[in-house]
Amino acid sequence: MILVLACAAQFMVVLDVAVVNVALPSIQQDLGVGKSTLQWIIIAYGLMLGGFLLLGGRMADLLGRRRMLLTGLALFSFASMLAGVAGSADLLIGARALQGFGAALIPPAALSILAVTFAEGAERNRALGIYGAVTGVSASVGVLASGLLTEGAGWHWVFRINVPIGVLLIAMAAVFLPVDAGGRRRGERFDVAGAVTVTGGLLLFVYALNHGAEHGWGSGSTLGLFAASLVLLSAFVRIEARSRSPLVPGSTVRNRTLVAANLSAFFTFGAFFAFIFLGSLLMQQVLGYSPVQTGVAWLATTATSVVAAGITGGRLVAVLGVRRVLVAGQSLLAISVLLLTRIPAGGNFVTDLLPALLLAGVAGGMAAPAAQIGALSGVTQSMTGLASGLVETMREIGGAVGVAAVSTVLISRAGVNAFHAAFWVIFAVAALGALTAAIAFPRRTTRQIEPEPAPPSVSIVPEPTERL
Repeated sequence: MILVLACAAQFMVVLDVAVVNVALPSIQQDLGVGKSTLQWIIIAYGLMLGGFLLLGGRMADLLGRRRMLLTGLALFSFASMLAGVAGSADLLIGARALQGFGAALIPPAALSILAVTFAEGAERNRALGIYGAVTGVSASVGVLASGLLTEGAGWHWVFRINVPIGVLLIAMAAVFLPVDAGGRRRGERFDVAGAVTVTGGLLLFVYALNHGAEHGWGSGSTLGLFAASLVLLSAFVRIEARSRSPLVPGSTVRNRTLVAANLSAFFTFGAFFAFIFLGSLLMQQVLGYSPVQTGVAWLATTATSVVAAGITGGRLVAVLGVRRVLVAGQSLLAISVLLLTRIPAGGNFVTDLLPALLLAGVAGGMAAPAAQIGALSGVTQSMTGLASGLVETMREIGGAVGVAAVSTVLISRAGVNAFHAAFWVIFAVAALGALTAAIAFPRRTTRQIEPEPAPPSVSIVPEPTERL
């Protein structure tokens, strides 16, 4: 039941990244808003989600995983209710921002709950495999759900549907999750300065990506946003180096396995989310599919991803190791994208599109769970929230970078050739991800992450011998 709860919560969070896209024309017509305002319905959610994930992960460690999951679900459900009754663009955008903040508390808490519920090894890998499959397919299912709801009950139900689901998940969490242990570890303080600088830096970075895709990467405003983000993130690094209770302990960035897993998550989700974004546009703008037909087409990716993720968590990681599975998964994703670099304007679904969709599902089902398994390998229970927050942040940042990159290519070109060029960009991201995984991961060992004590004492933790 805990696995069902965690997967359902993650499904709802990732689903809402994609579910609004198909409904945007109906929202624009109903509320009478311009394109510049309309985009904030998407940006507000992604901005808050990407900016607060890391903070949400550390809060789960310090304040309690169950408590943070319940808080996130309650905020998300309340914000969904507001969005579902919104009669103006301002209320809808504000509700989406609150929805994104609530969503940022959910994935780190859910993922860390799985990490402490299931024993490390085959049992945890199977659970994370299923969880990774849910993460990978949620965006594609969101396209189908949005089309069905928008064409049927209306766009308000894109948001309203979250409310009963959220209430059910809150009830499940209250019944099935054990109560959090009281209080923080003795003498540990919350790193307020680190939290403010890293959250502000991430918020500005995600916003700069959205701004650059629309206004140009060389514009003064875009460069100014990136510069401000760099200043805040640099300040965060300096604060962490001096803090007695850092938000991100130095032992975290010295753990090669965790760093490699986060890099892999960045490239995996950067390529996969961009593939779903670009593939959806290709189907509707070039192949002439309706929103519902587009969603049905993505079921091929969904089905193969679920099967591949189950096999990855249950068998492949144990036999081949995280490193080899990631290299294989991202290589397959690069091949699937390569198949679409020559798709004609009147392409046939069975011969031109279906093979790429099936192969991408297998690739995502291998790479997404493997990255999450790698991120949590050898991590102590007291640090699972931070590790989960880091890998979820890399998922969101990677996805934002991937979508921004292909959007820039589409803006600069026209017709089906623009899609061909954009697919080459995704191919490069996936291929670079495979190369990074092959180089960055250690071949045989991982090091367990322990919280850093206050100076000058230093703890040395034995390295467990787990093959990656």
